[in-house]
Amino acid sequence: MKIKNSFFGVLLGASAMLLAGACANMGTPTGGARDEDPPRFLSATPAPGSVNVNREKMTLTFDELINVKDAFSKVVVSPTSKSTPRVSSQGRRVTIEFDSLAPNTTYTVDFADAIEDNNEGNQLQGFTYSFSTGPELDSLRISGRVFSARNLEPQQSMIVGVHSNLADSAFSTTRLLRVAKTDDRGQFTIRGLAPGSYRVFALGDNDNDYTYSSPEEDMAFYDFVVEPTARETLAIDSVYDPLTGKLDTVRERRRTQFLPNDILLRTFNSEIRQQYMTKYERLDSTRVFLKFNTRADSMPRIRILDRPADTRLGTLEASQRLDSLVWWLTPELMRTDSLRLEVAYTRTDQNLVPTAVIDTLNFFTKRAPAPKKKKNEKVRISAADSIAAITTTLKMVSSTTQDVHLPVLFESPVPLARFDTTAVHLSVMVDSVYAPVPGRFLLTRPDSLQARSYSLDYPWEYGAKYRLEIDSIAGTDIYGKPTRPITHEFTVKQNGDYCSVLFHITGIPQGTPAFVELLNGSDAVQRTAIVENGDAFFPFLTPGRFYARAVLDLNGNGEYDTGNYALCLQPELVYYYPKAINVKKNWDKEENWALFGTPIDMMKPAAILKNKPATDKRARSNKKNNNEEEEEEDLFDPTRNPFDPNDRGSRRTTAGSY
Repeated sequence: MKIKNSFFGVLLGASAMLLAGACANMGTPTGGARDEDPPRFLSATPAPGSVNVNREKMTLTFDELINVKDAFSKVVVSPTSKSTPRVSSQGRRVTIEFDSLAPNTTYTVDFADAIEDNNEGNQLQGFTYSFSTGPELDSLRISGRVFSARNLEPQQSMIVGVHSNLADSAFSTTRLLRVAKTDDRGQFTIRGLAPGSYRVFALGDNDNDYTYSSPEEDMAFYDFVVEPTARETLAIDSVYDPLTGKLDTVRERRRTQFLPNDILLRTFNSEIRQQYMTKYERLDSTRVFLKFNTRADSMPRIRILDRPADTRLGTLEASQRLDSLVWWLTPELMRTDSLRLEVAYTRTDQNLVPTAVIDTLNFFTKRAPAPKKKKNEKVRISAADSIAAITTTLKMVSSTTQDVHLPVLFESPVPLARFDTTAVHLSVMVDSVYAPVPGRFLLTRPDSLQARSYSLDYPWEYGAKYRLEIDSIAGTDIYGKPTRPITHEFTVKQNGDYCSVLFHITGIPQGTPAFVELLNGSDAVQRTAIVENGDAFFPFLTPGRFYARAVLDLNGNGEYDTGNYALCLQPELVYYYPKAINVKKNWDKEENWALFGTPIDMMKPAAILKNKPATDKRARSNKKNNNEEEEEEDLFDPTRNPFDPNDRGSRRTTAGSY
């Protein structure tokens, strides 16, 4: 019995082994873990840092098959020249071919993230290659960050360069001497600098000429002359146990620190554009339309041809920038199918040189063909259609739920020639019955630019119900049509429906005007409040999540002003509150805001940051592939007062200005 059981036990064990072997053989080999490492630089001919180089073709070798992606847009070469070197890849090699090389010059080829492996597309970040055609290799560097002045967005793939010519005109007339491109965090490092004095610029180089050739290009300029230096310093490396995560050893090493390493550039667009007329048309029988390329300081002069000199064109409706103009024609001109206008205005050429011009424009009305009527068919027009054809109907802009701090808005479809304010009635519900409101309400008529908009304001009571009534024939439009009666009933929100935010702000220089913009999750302005005695108050808010941005309104005009390089004028300074503000119904929040309590590059909350840096941690781990010392992190000092160029802060290495 024991022998039998032993035999069956051996048989079952052998069967299990066979089944296990069969299952193992059915699987597909995994091929190992996915390669997530970027290519590694091995060698170059000539070697990095070589001097007295007299060849115009360079070859770089890597440890795996690679591609150079978007070489024309990503790879930048210093010093800049009209002849762009040709960069190509084949197999494990990258080839750089110059048409010619200048004598006694240090060349730097900055690949940014253009080099990637052939299979997984892992990018080699920040790789550069340098050599010299003379006996010395210039090795000084300057570093920093580039942000948008208006919204502190990191400016990615932007040209940053220097001029040794310190004249203001050099930026517009001469190619930048040595350049680099910003990475996904807006960081830059300009290499290969010789000792000397430089001015630093950032440029959105639309035409790839390395000069500020058009005011339509985004740009930034540093207020101070920079003199790059280097010094020996002691670096401390902390090594952690990969298994426990605890500190293992602390190592000290000597390294070279290149200064300045904390230059901060704020890009802006001057918003100066070439002025010319982009479009003109007759929208319909009642309106003519003119569109200009940019904002205007004054209205064009209009003269109607083939008409008496005193003939009036009509009622104007214009945008705030005066770049979009609509005239509602007089009844006499409205009935004409064609119209000839002489328009006199100031036009500027590509160099922004103004010239007084007079354009003769022809406008024609396109009449819709009359609908074909079937034989013996009678056209029936309803009473409502008949009334609509001879009247004009006012339109309510406000909804049936009214904010306590805002006026009621309504508009007319056509400008009114007459409006009787005594025909406007406002009632409030008292004991289920509407009664005239006590006191007077304020009815604001259209301004000179908005010819059809009206507002009615009153000290609304929380939760009260109101009725606005406008009598029949209260107004008459410019074509003689009377207005129809209108009734609008609405309810004011309850006090508990609102919330408020009060900012207590410190750090604003004494006597400097400022305002705060309350933002939504898309970084768009919702409300604006003036800073008074260090406070900015936002009452009557709808509950939700908000963000905030402070603007130092240096000229006190109540709006953000951009820069102007021709006038050496920097854009106005902007600071973000570093956190979201969550407010609920019937809440009043107070926030303490120290403008300089957070470093500039960390002010803007990540939730509303649009130009987000790469999330791959290895994107920052391959600096050693450059065969250079590891670069230190940027040193933006939150303790430094950016309004005082003499305040260098506890870690500041050069005088500068945010």
